[in-house]
Amino acid sequence: MTTKRMLLAAALAAATSLTSPAVAQSVLRLDEVAVGELDPAKASDYADSILMFNIYDTLVLPRQGGPGHDPHLATAWEVDGSSYTFTLRDDVTFQSGNPLRAADVVYSLERMQAMGQGLSYLFSGVTAEAMDEHSVRFTLEEPYAPFVASLVRLPIVDQMLVEENATGDDPWAEAFLSANGAGTGAYTVSSHNPQSETVMAVNDGYFLPINDAAPDQVRLRYGLEAATVRTLLAQGEHDIASQWLPPEVIRALAADGAQLLTESGTGAFYVKLNTTRPPLDDVNCRRALGHAFDYGTAMQMIAITDEISQGSPATGAIPVGMFGANGPEMALSRDMAAAETAMAACPYAPEDWNLEITWIAEVPIEERFALLMQANFAELGISSSIETLPWALFTERVSTPENTPHISQIFVNAVTGDPDTLLYGMYHSSVPGTWQSPEYLDDAAVDAALEAGRVGATDAERAAAYGQLNARLMELAPTIYGFDRQSVFAASDRVRAPALSDPDMAFGLDGMGFSFRLMEMVE
Repeated sequence: MTTKRMLLAAALAAATSLTSPAVAQSVLRLDEVAVGELDPAKASDYADSILMFNIYDTLVLPRQGGPGHDPHLATAWEVDGSSYTFTLRDDVTFQSGNPLRAADVVYSLERMQAMGQGLSYLFSGVTAEAMDEHSVRFTLEEPYAPFVASLVRLPIVDQMLVEENATGDDPWAEAFLSANGAGTGAYTVSSHNPQSETVMAVNDGYFLPINDAAPDQVRLRYGLEAATVRTLLAQGEHDIASQWLPPEVIRALAADGAQLLTESGTGAFYVKLNTTRPPLDDVNCRRALGHAFDYGTAMQMIAITDEISQGSPATGAIPVGMFGANGPEMALSRDMAAAETAMAACPYAPEDWNLEITWIAEVPIEERFALLMQANFAELGISSSIETLPWALFTERVSTPENTPHISQIFVNAVTGDPDTLLYGMYHSSVPGTWQSPEYLDDAAVDAALEAGRVGATDAERAAAYGQLNARLMELAPTIYGFDRQSVFAASDRVRAPALSDPDMAFGLDGMGFSFRLMEMVE
C-alpha cells in the first residue's frame, strides 16, 4: 500500500469519531459508448476493454513503448513446440482475498470456451493444465503464432468466488459476473449499470505499485451526448471525453484549454458491404462503390488540428505498419473513371438500386460519412436511404444476412495488437454474423491466407500471408477502407495519462492506455 493510501485509510478510520471531513478522495470521470460489459468472457468492445484492463489482470502485458510482451501475473514462460508453460507469481491475491492459483487460469480458459462468447474464438483448440499450484501449461491443437499476444484477452477470474455464485441454471455465474468483479486488478467494482455508469475504487491490496496520485475512484459513464460532455468538461465536472466526439467538438474543447490525448491503435474505419444482398452480391457493384468513395473528404472530416487527426489515409485492407500492409505512399483515393467502369460491368442497373446505409447512433461522425456516401453514390445514379441504428440493435440485426443492412460503418481494432485479431474475426468464413463481420464473406483464398497468417513460423512468412490477404480483399471489395484510425480524447488539465501522451509509455493496444493505476490526478 502506498503512503498516500495508508494516510487515506487512517484518515477515514479517524473520521468515524470526528465530525470534520477526512482526506478527500480523488475522482476520475470519463465516458464511453454504451454498453459496458463486465463479464470478462463476454467482453469485446472498447468500453469492455477499459473495464477488463483495470478490474482483471492477464498473464502477460504488451511492452510499453515497443513491440513484444512482458510477464504480468506470470513471471516467465517457456515454449516447447505447441506447449506453453507459464510460471505464476506467488504474491497475488484476488480482490476477494483468495490466492491466485494455476487452477484459476485453467478455469478462466474453460469458462470462456464453454460460454463461447466475446473473444473466445482466440482460444479454439487450446487446453490448459495446472502443473502445480503456480505453473500452468497450455497445449495448442495446431500452431498459432500470436498465442502469447492473445493472452492479453484472457482475464483471470477467481474460480472459488465464481463457483460460490453459480447455480444449476447459471453454471458459470454469468448473472454474478455481469454485475460484480472477480479479478486481481488494480480497481474493484463499487457499482455497475451497463447502460449508465460503472463506479470503481482503487484496490489497496494490488500486487504492483499504484501511483500515489492515481484516482481513488473512477466513474465510467456510458452514452453521454456530445453537448453534455462538452458542458461537463467546461464546468470542470468531467475529465476525459470518449474518442467518439465529433472533430469540431474536440477542436473547440482544445481551443478552450483541454489537452488532447491520443492512442495510435491497430485498427481502422471500415464501411462494411453485405455481400449476400443484391446488388452487393456482385463484385463489380462493390468495386464501383469503393472507387466512388471520397477518401480525401473523409480525411478532412476527421482532422482536429493541423497536427492531430482521428486517422491517417488507408492504403488497403490492412492498416499501415502491420504485417501485409501497403506503404503510406499507396494511399487510397477517389477514382470516378474506375467507378464508372465497374458500374458498366455490374449486372444491376443503377436506377434499380436502393441501398440502405446505416450509422451507429452513439458515433455521430458516422452520420456525416453516411451523407458523404449518399452523395458519392448518387453521382453514379445510385439511390440510397440512411438509417440510424443504436449499437444494441445493430449487433442484433447483423446476426442474420437477410437482416444485415447493405452498408454498415464500424471501427475495428486488433484486440491483441496482432493482425490476426483484426482480420480473422472480420473475414474468415467460420465467423460470420458478428458486429465485426456483417460482410458475410465466404472466400477460400481469404480463408487460406488468414490461416497461413496464424501458423507462420517467422515474421516473413506471416507478412507474406497477410500481403496475399490484402491483395485478395482489395480484389473482392467486401469493404470500403475509409482510414487507419487514431483515437483522440479531449481531457481536462486535472489528469495526467502518460500511456496516452508519451510514446515511450504507450502500450500499443487499444484501451490499455486507460490503465488507471498509471494515471495521476492533479488537484
